Amino acid sequence: MLGIIAAIAAGAAMSFQGVMNTRLGDQIGLYESNAFVQGTAFVLAVAAMVLVGKGDIMQITAVDNKLYLFGGVLGLIITVTVMLAIGNLSPTYAISIILISQLIVAALIDAFGWLGSEQVPFLWNKYVGVGLMIIGVLLFQWKR
Repeated sequence: MLGIIAAIAAGAAMSFQGVMNTRLGDQIGLYESNAFVQGTAFVLAVAAMVLVGKGDIMQITAVDNKLYLFGGVLGLIITVTVMLAIGNLSPTYAISIILISQLIVAALIDAFGWLGSEQVPFLWNKYVGVGLMIIGVLLFQWKR
């Protein structure tokens, strides 16, 4: 149940954050707002680590797959591309496409067992599900 609640909260936060970041970017600039957003997140992440963290940041040099260290780079890409998508599409259309993209890439990660994930086959019902999502977005955007 915690996973479902966390997933709902993440989706809601991502939708709000995308629109808020885009509107901030409209006023101060895309990369300026991104720097502010990422900087704020960094300060809060360090505070959370100090206050409630139970790991050992010094083990960062011992990470077995150095590819995992590029998550922060993806954070920058995510923030900028979400802002560009929402700025050029409606929030609903942009987030819908983003969600479909997330689902497809997550399915590929599962299907091939990338990044140390357990391999989970991508069966016909998953293809149908993704197809229905795409049809749903097209219907949602269809203007009479």
